[in-house]
Amino acid sequence: MASNKILVIDDTTVVRVKVREMLPPGNFQVLEAKDGLEGLNLIRQEEKLSLIMLDFLLPKMSGWDVFQEIQAKPELKKIPLVVMSGRKEEVTEKISEPFSHFEFLGKPFDQKQLISAIKSAMTKAKQPRQDPSGTTSAIPRTGMVQANASSSSSTEIQILNEKITNMQIEINSLKKQLAQVVSFIKQKIK
Repeated sequence: MASNKILVIDDTTVVRVKVREMLPPGNFQVLEAKDGLEGLNLIRQEEKLSLIMLDFLLPKMSGWDVFQEIQAKPELKKIPLVVMSGRKEEVTEKISEPFSHFEFLGKPFDQKQLISAIKSAMTKAKQPRQDPSGTTSAIPRTGMVQANASSSSSTEIQILNEKITNMQIEINSLKKQLAQVVSFIKQKIK
């Protein structure tokens, strides 16, 4: 009987299978959910989840909404959490960095990155929370930038340059993810 239950909430079958295959052989039971609603129902039903891996962009109920539900319940927010996304800026728009109570895992990822994210999430889950209300983590980063930014041209240019850099990182990440999906499909066809 597996002693570690890991819930993977992702709408992409390839990612769910990839996580299962990348985990070291042993006492892991991987539960899967294809959308946020199904994931949240599993979180509520399952006892003693060792880890939740949550995609941020999900059908039926977004990863952000699932995240907020988890954070609202003291017994759930103790569960180590890895938030996954191919676009980190979508996560940072809702939750400002540094991510002190969960780990972020960019897609695509390899086994070393997955294991590292899981270990980091386990460590972060054990840390005491300084803000039990969770209000500061729910302030969108974009709102802070707008409140703090002056209307000067140099600040606007800097913000635009950061967005361009983030977009280029996203494009490169998507290219890599597409290559991994094609490679995975080719392996399964053989």
